[in-house]
Amino acid sequence: MIRLTIRQMQYFERLAETLHFGRAAMSCGVTQPALSAQISEMESQLGFRLFERGSGAVRLTAEAQTMLPRVARILSEIRDLEGEARRDRKALEGRFRLGVIPTIAPYLLPELLPLLKQRFPQLRLEVREAVTAALAEDTASGRLDAMIAAEPVEDSRLVPDLLFADPFYLAVPTADAARIAPPVAQESMALERLMLLEDGHCMRGQALEICGRVKPVTMGTFGATSLTTLLHMVSHGMGVTLIPRMARASANLLPSVSVLPFLDPSPSRSICLAGRKSNSRKDDFAALRETVLQAHEALLARG
Repeated sequence: MIRLTIRQMQYFERLAETLHFGRAAMSCGVTQPALSAQISEMESQLGFRLFERGSGAVRLTAEAQTMLPRVARILSEIRDLEGEARRDRKALEGRFRLGVIPTIAPYLLPELLPLLKQRFPQLRLEVREAVTAALAEDTASGRLDAMIAAEPVEDSRLVPDLLFADPFYLAVPTADAARIAPPVAQESMALERLMLLEDGHCMRGQALEICGRVKPVTMGTFGATSLTTLLHMVSHGMGVTLIPRMARASANLLPSVSVLPFLDPSPSRSICLAGRKSNSRKDDFAALRETVLQAHEALLARG
């Protein structure tokens, strides 16, 4: 009879996430030999290898890839059960895994992380930055406890909770700002020089919806992985780009970039906090939601 332990499954999940024995062991709070021994014992009981090891690289075997979603679901159920059993504990104590999309993380986290550390000293926060689809899958499967993203979050296993609206602005080269009279209309010819994030980023689709009346001539030739990259390209006169309000202060730090508002009704995105429908950590979510909103207010106060 196969007798896998919860600890072994936790080590397996963490090693599958990091693909690095040292980092996985550190994250689990054990030594690398202890983690390796548990993984080897797990492989022995199962009768097949879980990881391919060699040349410093660690890879999941085909059997492990098949097993990982089931292990994640089991651990998710165990965490929910533990949450039910600890209803009297304070909010945001212990481990909490939060996912944030790349067009939010660089701007919100510098305000959010100090607030969380100050208010919840027993919190062990782990943050993952990835695109919406990847975060949604990890949240639904239990590898993350919650995610902050722009709506829509299209996964029936998740429940999004609206946090705030984040209006869009147009970042243009300062040399061009004089001839692009603000507020900018969504059919403005200036949008023909629009540069976009690469496929997979939700802001790419949002930008194309906003500029639906104008076909950006640059969209087929360039796709950046971050807003920071796009803003530096704008500063060198290579085109224009959309930025959310939370990124405005960062854009204003670039001397050759001007940030222009859109004509009302201004286009915007809706930022949400999403978790599993089966989530039992209601107090954690309420505390996180309140802290995120306060961090957002502090961010807006900086301009």
